[in-house]
Amino acid sequence: MSTRIEVVADPVRDRCLLTTGHLSPRQLPGRPGVVRVALVQAGALLLAGDEIRIEVAVAGAVRLEIVETAGTVAYGMRGGSARWDVDIDLADGASLHWYAEPFVVSAGADVVRTTTTRLTTGCTAHLRESIVLGRQNETGGRLRTSTRAWLGDEPLLAEDLDYRNSWAILGDARCLDTVTTLGFRLPDDPQTFQLEGPGSIARQLVHEQHQSALVV
Repeated sequence: MSTRIEVVADPVRDRCLLTTGHLSPRQLPGRPGVVRVALVQAGALLLAGDEIRIEVAVAGAVRLEIVETAGTVAYGMRGGSARWDVDIDLADGASLHWYAEPFVVSAGADVVRTTTTRLTTGCTAHLRESIVLGRQNETGGRLRTSTRAWLGDEPLLAEDLDYRNSWAILGDARCLDTVTTLGFRLPDDPQTFQLEGPGSIARQLVHEQHQSALVV
């Protein structure tokens, strides 16, 4: 079953419908116009054969903030594999802020991770993703990521990364910390790539995730 977070703006009280899958979403206190939801692991993750799917749908002039309570470790899979798919749909002026905790790919893990985002004009998304290859003193496994975003009917972002040969991407670093904005741009900076449309990707390579200076 998919984990689903569905938020609809309402002048009296914003509506929030939560469905538990491998992750359990729980609503947190929030100020007016902001819905805060924590993602809590409902069981051991991430193991061979796991197929995690997270669906996020926000409609109307409301801001959804997703909080992860802990990082995720993809454990050694002994020849198996796992998936982690995120599908985001923002409409009618909605805003999403998702500060993800580190995603650690242990030795022997084999993971496919996808993020698909669809926005209508006037919507914004502010997403952070921190990939860590290997636990302490460990060589990481294999991770393939696919990121796609559309603004209306126009493609905004398409990126595929394969971390199998991690040295080619990370060098001596273990962590690739990324902040992606969709629907608006970050200020110009040497570490920031501006998309052709309204959006940006800021990245830092660090040995430990807490060393990153990226601001979300």
